[in-house]
Amino acid sequence: MLRRGLTIMAEYIPRPCVFCGPSGSGKSTLIKQLMDEHKDTFGFSVSHTTRNPRPGEQDGVHYHYTTREKMELAISNGEFLEHAQFSGNMYGTSKRAVQDVLATKRICILDIDVQGVKSIKKTDLKPIYIFVKPPSIEVLEERLRGRKTDSEEAIQKRLATAIKELEYIDEETSANATFVVVNDDREVAYEKIKGILSTDIVKLRDIRFKAK
Repeated sequence: MLRRGLTIMAEYIPRPCVFCGPSGSGKSTLIKQLMDEHKDTFGFSVSHTTRNPRPGEQDGVHYHYTTREKMELAISNGEFLEHAQFSGNMYGTSKRAVQDVLATKRICILDIDVQGVKSIKKTDLKPIYIFVKPPSIEVLEERLRGRKTDSEEAIQKRLATAIKELEYIDEETSANATFVVVNDDREVAYEKIKGILSTDIVKLRDIRFKAK
């Protein structure tokens, strides 16, 4: 029975989950809440970036910090699932980062932008897509200004990017394995996300139980 359970566990590879939404949508807060509540169920895919670490950020935890030269070489070698540029810096998800999470038999969470989603859709990853939207562009602007971390120019760039991202999200609403969550009330939005992922959470929990 034990051997059979271990075999089932070894063969099962949970579907990754891609989160996408404009800056200020509350996406990162919702991801953190999900991972805090289900520590053994989810694992976060740590992205690569060429930007410098911000105060308090740790290499390998918040990002894998690298140089443009190294990242461009890795991309040309086919080591990345997706990559994009924002504000002069490169960001991307390596295949290794996703594989490392899947190897622990956890649901791999990817936090990527629309450019990344378009790239992922060209691969054989076949994840669940959860798009997080603000209730309106006005609310989004209010949230961005409330941070008091960006210049006016940066805020305007984020808003322009957000408008394009929201247009894409609306187009993808009817796509297979694609869900849209409007983050007006954080707890309500969180419960919706848990509902979307409940089948996968329960399945992984059951398989782990049988493997004991």
